[in-house]
Amino acid sequence: MVLNYEAIGVRIKAARLNQNMSQERLAELAGLSTTHTSHVENGSTKVSLPSLVKIANALKVSLDELVCDSVIKSKAIFEDELAKTINDCNEFEIRIISDMAKTLKASMRKNKILN
Repeated sequence: MVLNYEAIGVRIKAARLNQNMSQERLAELAGLSTTHTSHVENGSTKVSLPSLVKIANALKVSLDELVCDSVIKSKAIFEDELAKTINDCNEFEIRIISDMAKTLKASMRKNKILN
């Protein structure tokens, strides 16, 4: 299993921005340098487990939320993300997204993608 450090960094940055937190503040709360935090967010460094735990605690998120792109059993995280994504959609947008999801699912199953 290979960890996707770039995806982890993207999730860290998204969680930080969602809380209107600066990178400097995250670094301070996690006890890390701003430079290291920047490298973690852009995926140019392999974040250690202790640092990842510090970051998750500083952001008040679970490790699952940060590493779900690298974990097979993360369905609940993606279901929650999908619900948040469509939460503010109007009727037309939700209909289009639903149609696209059904079509994508059928295509994936037909072609046995990720099975």
